[in-house]
Order: sequence, then C-alpha cells, then structure tokens
Amino acid sequence: MSRLGHMGGAIYRGEISYDFVGKRRRWYAISAVILILAIGGFAFRGLNLGIEFKGGAEFLIQTSTATVEQTREAVEAAGVVDPIVTQAGTQQMRVQTLDLTGVESQKVVESLSSKLGVPTTAISVQLVGPSWGGEITTKALQGLVLFLIAVTIFLSLYFEWRMAVAALVALLHDLVITIGIYALSGFEVTPATVIGVLTILGFSLYDTVVVFDKVKENTHGITSGNRSTYSEAANLALNQTLVRSINTSIVALLPVTAILVIGVGFLGAGTLKDLALALFIGTLAGTYSSIFIATPLLAQLKEREPAMKALATRVAARRAGLSARTTKAPTSSGGTSTARSRTAVLDPAEQLEDDPTSEPTEEGEAPSAPSLVERPGAPTGPRTQPRRPPAKRKRKR
Repeated sequence: MSRLGHMGGAIYRGEISYDFVGKRRRWYAISAVILILAIGGFAFRGLNLGIEFKGGAEFLIQTSTATVEQTREAVEAAGVVDPIVTQAGTQQMRVQTLDLTGVESQKVVESLSSKLGVPTTAISVQLVGPSWGGEITTKALQGLVLFLIAVTIFLSLYFEWRMAVAALVALLHDLVITIGIYALSGFEVTPATVIGVLTILGFSLYDTVVVFDKVKENTHGITSGNRSTYSEAANLALNQTLVRSINTSIVALLPVTAILVIGVGFLGAGTLKDLALALFIGTLAGTYSSIFIATPLLAQLKEREPAMKALATRVAARRAGLSARTTKAPTSSGGTSTARSRTAVLDPAEQLEDDPTSEPTEEGEAPSAPSLVERPGAPTGPRTQPRRPPAKRKRKR
C-alpha cells in the first residue's frame, strides 16, 4: 500500500506521467472500434424490449417444482404461440406473451393451474397495452434530452462551451456503448434499465467535471507564460486526477458487481439484473471516456484557438533556445566548454535560474543577479574594509 501511495504522489507531482492527451489518436481508434460494434449490434439485432415498452401480458407463477419446459407446454396448451418463459428465482417462473384479451389471459391461468398443480391465487397477471409502452418510451427520451440540455448549460456557464462539447461527446459515447452491449447480449430492456442508464450518465459527468476542474486550475493564466502548452497542462491535470478516478470507479463497481452476482446468480431477480448491468457497463464506459476521450478532445479543441497556437510557438521557441545554449561551445585551445554561452539573451528569471554562480538565498530574500560585465576602474584585487579609529576611553573622575 505504501508503494502504491508513493506512486500516486509521484503521479500527482508530475514526476511520473503518461501522455494521455498526446496519444489521443490511439484512444479515438479504440473507441471507434467499440462504437462500430455497438452500432452494428443495435442495427442488426435490435433491443430486446420488455412488455413495458412493446405491450403484452406477463404471468408470474409461484412454484418450486415446475420447470421451464413444463411451463411453456402449459401456456401453449392455452393457444398462445411462442411464449417467453424464464426462471425468475428459485420459487418463481415468469411467462411473457403478446397482447391478450381478458378471456385469453384467464384461459392461460387455468391451463397453468391445472398442468403445474398450483392454485390460481399463486398466479399473478399483468396486462400492458402498447400505448402505455409508447408513453414510457416518450417519457424516457424527454428525460434524456432535458438532462443533456441542463448539462450543456451548466458546463457552459461554469467552464466554457468547449468543455461542454467535450463532456457531451463523452456522454453520448457512453450511451451508445451501453445500448450496443444490451443489443449484443440480448438482455431485456425495462424501465429499470432506463433508470440505470440515466444514473451512469450522471456518474460519467461527475468524473468528467472533476478532471475539467483540475484542467481549469492548471491552465489559469497559461497564455501569459511560455513554460507549457495547453495540452501539456491538461495532461498534467489528467494524471493528477487519475488515481482518484480509478479509486472512485472501483468503489462504485464493487456494489454493482455484488448485485449482479448475488441478485442475479443466487436470487434470480430480473429487475436487479436489468439495473445492475446498465450500471456496470456505464461505470466502465464513463471512467474510460473521462480519461481517454473528454480531456484529449478538449485539448484538441483548445489548441485551435489563436492564443493557444501563439503559446505553443513561444514554448517551442523557448525550448529551442534552451537546447541551443546547452550545446558545447569550442574554446580558444581547441577543446570544448560545457558552460552555456553568456552571449544569449535571457530574461532576468532565466539568468538567475540558469547561472551556476548565483548564490543560494534564504527563503523570502530576493536573489541578486550575477554581474556579467566588469565596471571600468573597478579594483581587481581583494577588497579590504577601512580600519576604524579606536574609540576614546572616558576618564574616571
């Protein structure tokens, strides 16, 4: 643990750094492959919508002895074609069918009761019309649009519009990946799934805002200097928040994994499965997008500004000058000298920083610049202090 803590501190101070922003083309390529697979799954397989969205009938049978095959045969005996039968727990079976009338649903209940040997009171029926499912879909889309509008306004006011654009791209990135994995896996989409998707969008936004706040702090007044570019300052902010993002994601994934393993594997709770899968996929995608997509895209947008282009030019010129001053200059004897040439034009701060003859000073005391040119008429020998006349002694009376 102490080694991990030391590594985290070194990353925060910039002693250890990974160039996330500089390798943005690599992350874009990885995201493009994942997005193509997700969109392909959605286009060719589609979503497995629950009866809440497409309408139908659902039967829940309280039984500990019936199997899936026995339940399907009982439903088909009532004249229902292609029922979807799943085990919803150790003592419960779930049957989903297309739209049924009241008479048809009663016939299914009687068939299940007689063939499975359970009382009719142990069978619950839920009939959902297609209009209600369409209303649920409309409400979900309206909530998503309002959420994105609110996010855009908040980020534009608190940060700037470029950060809002980068955050929205990351959110849409997470949304498409989550929907695509649902399509590829064939998991049923229920209202619990919609709640999970909206929840992970909030988590992704939270992680992105934390990184952007550090970027804003590191880049404050950056155009007035020439030490680093915007991309370098943003990359430092990303490294400084990297450990925090990873720890937050791990803590968030632990209870979600517990829901998936215990709630689905042992309890067989379908609602928990729908919610947990959306949270699990969204949390991973949100962590990835906040590190590899949002900040690199923000730096790419900012580097297009004229002020940031001028800053990059000054930084490159300064580094080229420092590189030229560190080259070995020939001496009169034909050898080489490792000292930097003093004929270069330096600003006062760099003179004090680069001159090896400058003396260290106490904290709070301004250092004195070294004298590079001798004054005419100045003595060349060692300086001596003038002798003071001896003080007169007072006579005692």
